[in-house]
This record gives sequence, structure tokens and C-alpha cells, in this order.
Amino acid sequence: MQIIGRTSGKAGAWCVSLMLVFGLAISGSVHAKSATEIEIEVGETLKEFKQKIKGGAEFLKRASGVLVFPTVLKAGFVLGGEYGEGALRVGGKTVDYYSTAAASLGFQVGAQAKSIVVVFMNSEALANFRSSEGWKAGVDGSVALVEWGVGEDINTIDIKDPIVGFVFSNKGLMFNLNLEGSKFTKLEK
Repeated sequence: MQIIGRTSGKAGAWCVSLMLVFGLAISGSVHAKSATEIEIEVGETLKEFKQKIKGGAEFLKRASGVLVFPTVLKAGFVLGGEYGEGALRVGGKTVDYYSTAAASLGFQVGAQAKSIVVVFMNSEALANFRSSEGWKAGVDGSVALVEWGVGEDINTIDIKDPIVGFVFSNKGLMFNLNLEGSKFTKLEK
């Protein structure tokens, strides 16, 4: 019995140490941004969206609102997490600031950064999102990630989903991802 207790204690201590190191590593790279920092980054992300998505500028004009997270950092070592801050724009102007966070469990090692653009295609979906205390993708609403052919104009696709999402990395648009489990929370800035 003593050996099992010691082994469990060592394993538990190892796990706690690992989580502390992981937490410190993430906290050093994630900090609360000012409204000005977020605005600059959101503007750059939307500019990139319009450049990389053929017809992107016209597509965004049809939207009731656009939620943009310029940098969402994801890191993990068995336990994983991601966090980012962004802004909701309606009519081209920022109306609120939000954070996104998600956790995951499973085989994973490393870190990555991505940008997320969530487009509300109708006013009802936007109103439901804005009235929630903490909106969770897949629970409070579904976010459809749009896929189409390279070079194809986004406006040629008949999008019927009320909320669509786009995920970018430094290599371009990322496919076969989902935002299920991501929680979006309003920030005071």
C-alpha cells in the first residue's frame, strides 16, 4: 500500500508541476489587450479576410454583424486550451469586445495561433448572440464553417446558415475545423 501511495503522490505532484509550467507558459503569452490594440488587429484581420476570400468585401456587407478574433492562441500538452480577444462590429463599427476560450483533452503537444471571423448573416442570430451572458458554440447556436473551392467567389455559394465562421492560420484559410465548445464572453473595455 505504501508504494502505491508514494507512486500516486509522485504522479500527482508531476501532474500538478506540469500544469503549473503549462499555465505559466500560457499566461506569459496571453495578456489583456487594450481597446486600441484590439481595434488595430481587428482592422488588419478584416483586411486580410477581404484579400484572401474572393468576394469577401461584398460578403461582409451582407452581414448583420462580424465578430473578429485576430489572434487565438492554442497550446496543449495532453490538456489544451485556447484564448483570444476580439471585437464585434455592426455596420463597420465596433459595438462590443469579446473573449473566446475553449479547453480540450486528448493527445496534443505544442502551440499555434489562428484568427477567427464569425459572420452573423441575419439580425435574429446577432440579437440572440448579443443578449446572451456567455454564448457557447454548439450549445447556444451553431457556427457553420464554410468550405468552397480555391478561387471561387464566396458570394456564389448559397449560404443558408445564420452564423458562419472562417478560421485562418499564417498559411491561409483552415478547413475541417470546428468551433464547437468555444465560449464567447463580453468584455468591458
